[in-house]
Amino acid sequence: MKPPTSSVRLSLKRRVFQGVLALYLVALAFSHLYRWFQSDFNPRPNQEWIELAEIDGDQQGPDTIQMAFVDSEPQASSEKPSIILLHGSPAASPFMMRLHRSLAQDSTFRVITPDLPGFEGSSRQLNDYSFAAHARYLEAFLDSLSIAQAHLIGYSMSGGVVADIAYRDPDRVASLVLMSTIGAQELELLGDYHLNHSIHGLQLAFLWGLSEFTPHFGWMDRSMLGVSYARNFFDSDQRPLRKFLTSWEGPTLLIHGRQDELVPYAAAIEHRRIVPQSTLVTLENAGHGLPITHPDEVSKAILEWLQPVETHQSQTKRQANLGRLTQSRLPFDASSLPPVTGFSLVILMLLIAVATFASEDLASIGAGLMVARGTFGWDHALLAVFVGILAGDIALYVAGRILGRKVVTLPPFSWFVSAQKMNRGAAWFEREGAKVIIASRFIPGSRLPTYVAAGVLKAPFWKFLGYFMIATIFWTPFIVGISFLLGNQILSFWEIYESFAIWVLIGLILLIYALFHIGLPMATHKGRRKLLSRWRRISRWEFWPPFVFYPPVVAYVLFLAIKYRSLMMFTASNPGIPTGGLVGESKKDVLDLLPDAQGHVARFVVLNEDSDYEQAVSEFMTSNELSFPIVLKPDVGDRGHGVLIADSLEQIATFMGERNPNDAPVLLQEFIPGEEFGVFYARRPSEERGSVISVTEKQLISVHGDGRHTLEELILDDERAVCMAPLFFKRHMAQLDTVIPAGEHFQLVHVGTHARGALFLDANHLITPELEAAFDAIAASSTGFYFGRFDIRTPSADTLKKGGSFHILELNGVTSEATHIYDPNTSLWTAYRTLFEQWDLAFAIGKENVARGSKVAGFLDAVRLIFRFKIQPDSKPNPAAPARA
Repeated sequence: MKPPTSSVRLSLKRRVFQGVLALYLVALAFSHLYRWFQSDFNPRPNQEWIELAEIDGDQQGPDTIQMAFVDSEPQASSEKPSIILLHGSPAASPFMMRLHRSLAQDSTFRVITPDLPGFEGSSRQLNDYSFAAHARYLEAFLDSLSIAQAHLIGYSMSGGVVADIAYRDPDRVASLVLMSTIGAQELELLGDYHLNHSIHGLQLAFLWGLSEFTPHFGWMDRSMLGVSYARNFFDSDQRPLRKFLTSWEGPTLLIHGRQDELVPYAAAIEHRRIVPQSTLVTLENAGHGLPITHPDEVSKAILEWLQPVETHQSQTKRQANLGRLTQSRLPFDASSLPPVTGFSLVILMLLIAVATFASEDLASIGAGLMVARGTFGWDHALLAVFVGILAGDIALYVAGRILGRKVVTLPPFSWFVSAQKMNRGAAWFEREGAKVIIASRFIPGSRLPTYVAAGVLKAPFWKFLGYFMIATIFWTPFIVGISFLLGNQILSFWEIYESFAIWVLIGLILLIYALFHIGLPMATHKGRRKLLSRWRRISRWEFWPPFVFYPPVVAYVLFLAIKYRSLMMFTASNPGIPTGGLVGESKKDVLDLLPDAQGHVARFVVLNEDSDYEQAVSEFMTSNELSFPIVLKPDVGDRGHGVLIADSLEQIATFMGERNPNDAPVLLQEFIPGEEFGVFYARRPSEERGSVISVTEKQLISVHGDGRHTLEELILDDERAVCMAPLFFKRHMAQLDTVIPAGEHFQLVHVGTHARGALFLDANHLITPELEAAFDAIAASSTGFYFGRFDIRTPSADTLKKGGSFHILELNGVTSEATHIYDPNTSLWTAYRTLFEQWDLAFAIGKENVARGSKVAGFLDAVRLIFRFKIQPDSKPNPAAPARA
């Protein structure tokens, strides 16, 4: 029997996967159906229950919920003092039963332990799970039981419930007992509402997804760690609790375990300070679970404390010690915060570790600043950063090893690294070996492609891990230590500039980040040249992105629209071109406007998508007696995108094979050697002769090999190429590490477009009467062309100056520019003045054409055209293309 073929095995795997998926979907559907028919109200046998109106914010809704509770004396007289014992989250009333029974042994009190809505035996489906809503439910609960006043005991999260009631309706509260409770926001988890809220949001998203996409048949709905618990934390806002507690004037007992791992003991200290009449009972060896671990001790402390409360002999705020009253009025001192411990420390370390997945450097800087502030110690900072980096980088290695080279085509890897970068990392790894793992740790931007490449090349895992750990052991203490040292100096002024603390912190993070990403590169020649490249793109306006450069031009166009009483008047400047050449016009159709251009138009043909393009190319070249190279470009293009100068049918085949079905048709054009220029021409319809208002010389940048330096080094050392180094690096990624032989010219740019790397020079000195006469003759032969730029090639500048031989490659309409402004020596103001004059002329020509019967494009039509126009993707550079100056 023949072994199964790969296609058979693949088919079998697909069927197994489809079968498992079908079973999962069926189980999930039945699980949701089962849950839909199940009641969300399931009281235990020992519980009573009452019906209450549902709460949403501060409003009562039309629906009702059921609230279950355990009552020590169900038939008790309403005159008997009541203790309301509230559970925390995710715990519920069963967690409180040992304490409930211990308190109920004193027949003086009626002890009631409810399940707050959303928990255990009470209704679980609510609109609002916050402790503020729970406070409204509890008030309604007391009303239903005819309890006018009660002693409220809040445990953990329910400290917010009792504090809320004490603030809103203090007469309802005989006394407060805060047992291991939340309170001051600064001492909860990470100490900041927005950070905590984000963590609670992530927790909620995880548990909701687990609940909705797992076929659990209601088990997770009844689980302690369910969506109700997560909603309780996410819906609650702890920020008002400080105000609630400071406003409370009645008797208050604080009970807290010194070893509490969830709510730090420092919270009890702060609550004692801001509630000056409070009494603090500390259980030295206790943690957070007091109702289970120390029920009798807690019960004894509460009952002994309640005796004077019942006889009105307990201390209130008015009777509090003067010194404590003074202390309670002082603002919170952030410097008094103790180091994070317990669960909060675990969460914080986990967040730092996860943050390294986004930015290892920023996470390390943040950890160092936390050490400087005393949030936690060196050991915790280094461990969190190290574990995060270790997990993330091993994941990159494993992804490369399992998925191979296709890993860079899959998100999220494709968002951060290209196939070209990964290939370069692989070549670097193959050439230098495992030591590149150490080097990449200190070179920003090289880690991801290098580690993925190590996996793709199946480098020995333990060897990879060993080199990686060596690099990280040196790098992590270094960056965390620098952050600590700088942070320690600056944060010493924190109290002085406390009102600007957040801006000081942001500035400090940016400063340290700049130190590593600007300061360290300055130590190498390569790093300094890359920084120079970045600086020149910032300081020279010719490299500014459109959204930075063009707002003044747009504002001036709007002014002209008011002046000429038409926003789209300029679209009538070239009646022969749709919308005057605003955007998306066909190159073929525009060149067809020049039928009698006396042989000046470079010969071309549009390749029919339905025909055999190889035959079409052969026929075009044969009939016109052409040879390679030949130019292919989209019939509708923009700024040089998608242009290829092909040297063979194989390159044309590759180019055509990479096209998408929705791409614009391809225009095949003869290659014209010589120098390239842009000639901007304009003529008013009322005048017989026009004028050339701009001539631009376009230089195609190249670098010269010396047999010693790589292409990357040559680009960085060239005074012009360095300005657009990132563009050239991306275009020639596969050859950056190649040493260019001495005397060889490597062409970086093949298309005369500034955005693609060409150098534009002001050549207005070439404007002569002979040149203007030549273009006047061409424009006069056109149908409906008055304003735009000719992109041409000519044997030499002198030939062009005399109006001699030249070939038109393209003709651009109203949105083309007088590109001589991109000469590096042109000032920003001169550039704007030139563009303002150009647009003023376009509106004026449009106005004259409208007077002659031409139509102005509709605004909505133009907007639709702009949105429909799709810029073609940049074609891959041809590594074998010869240098062409």
